[in-house]
Amino acid sequence: MEQALFQRPKKRLLIGFLILSTVCLAAVFYAVWRISYLGLMEVWLALPVVVGSVFLAVVTLSLFGIFNMVLAIKGWPSVSLFQKQTYALINILFPTVVRLGSLFGINRRQLEGSFIAVSNLLFSRRNIRVPAEKLLVVTPHCLQLASCPHKITRDPSNCKRCGGCNIGDLVKLSEEMGFLFFVATGGTLARQIIKQNRPKAVLAIACERDLMSGIQDVYPLPAVGILNIRPNGPCYNTRVDMEEFKRVLEKIVIPKEEWNGQGTGNSGRDSSCGA
Repeated sequence: MEQALFQRPKKRLLIGFLILSTVCLAAVFYAVWRISYLGLMEVWLALPVVVGSVFLAVVTLSLFGIFNMVLAIKGWPSVSLFQKQTYALINILFPTVVRLGSLFGINRRQLEGSFIAVSNLLFSRRNIRVPAEKLLVVTPHCLQLASCPHKITRDPSNCKRCGGCNIGDLVKLSEEMGFLFFVATGGTLARQIIKQNRPKAVLAIACERDLMSGIQDVYPLPAVGILNIRPNGPCYNTRVDMEEFKRVLEKIVIPKEEWNGQGTGNSGRDSSCGA
């Protein structure tokens, strides 16, 4: 089971099913338009053209959003203005994507993992870097050993660093590097933490479902996700690959010697949208 969780999600999986879902949507729109054509004409002669134009515009914008996503993934010039609309498009089409995926033997978790891979790559393409104190790291409470008697939600410093779970490792890193670290019991608390601390970027550790919804919820605040490891199943004594976590940190955090208090390069421009 643990080995399977380390398989890298395929970014093309989400893209392919988004395109297929849009094609299915276009077919449904055409069928509805064709069946209702005479009825619409009885209401107003130009109404079939108006309705057809609306349907065509929706499909065209959907395909453009997917194409724009592909451009961004490839590192080619894209329209960043449409990134929020892209997330909205995924929200709308995702139920259809899941149903189509099931027909091909693709489960929901694989598709959510594909979304996270795509979102992380878009994050990387933007070359976002922030000082450590402006980075918020959020983890689920299931990362704590279930038998641990110490309450660390909202205050990870209560961790006694016994080595039974990864919380102690994360607390130690946060003290060494200076990033904000919180353990949340759910999406509502995570959003409260983000609102209170106003970071410029978020690094979240969670399962596919929570990462996908969280990344979409905090947009336009830049967020990158790391999948947790679930040797005992979901939501119980989960872990995180600390080496992967450190690699992601190195890409995001500006070393103290480079930070002059105002930001450098793309860090100030790209991450300020969430400040």
